[in-house]
Amino acid sequence: MQPRIPRQSPQDEDSRRQDTARLSDELAAVVSGARRRAVRDRDRHVDTAHLLHSLLEQDPDVHAVLGDGPQVARLLGYLVQRSIGYGLRWQGTVEDSGAVPVVPDGGGLSPLAADALHDCRLRAARRGDPLARGADLLGALVRDPRARAVEVLGRAGVDVDELRARIGEQGAPGVEGAY
Repeated sequence: MQPRIPRQSPQDEDSRRQDTARLSDELAAVVSGARRRAVRDRDRHVDTAHLLHSLLEQDPDVHAVLGDGPQVARLLGYLVQRSIGYGLRWQGTVEDSGAVPVVPDGGGLSPLAADALHDCRLRAARRGDPLARGADLLGALVRDPRARAVEVLGRAGVDVDELRARIGEQGAPGVEGAY
């Protein structure tokens, strides 16, 4: 006899938990800042570089993950240059991994940015935290090597592979609020 209630796969459980993980107030402010930046830069979508820029401006925990000091200043320098030359080749294009067809309207987010926000919520849920935090978003931003955030980090001299390893799947070790 078949059970009346179907068994749920781990993916279903992750999806349910994802629905309960929200963005912390600080991370919601990061997303709002990225949206304002995209509008100011006349970009069609908020991409992962917009999210990274806003994250660096607003989250001191992310500075700690990156090592603070000159590395963060160099990163912010590259990101500021985006609107005055660096990154102009991105205008009019959609940031996409190429894995799936581009959806025309993902809430104003590029497909990779939308995926990063989804992934940061999953990271928080796996950790048992009801709120996704900056370290969760940073980990999600560096996951796809084709993300614009990864390109910016690499150009600023950040070893992205080492950063991914440091952040790991559960957030950034040693960063208050990451666990």
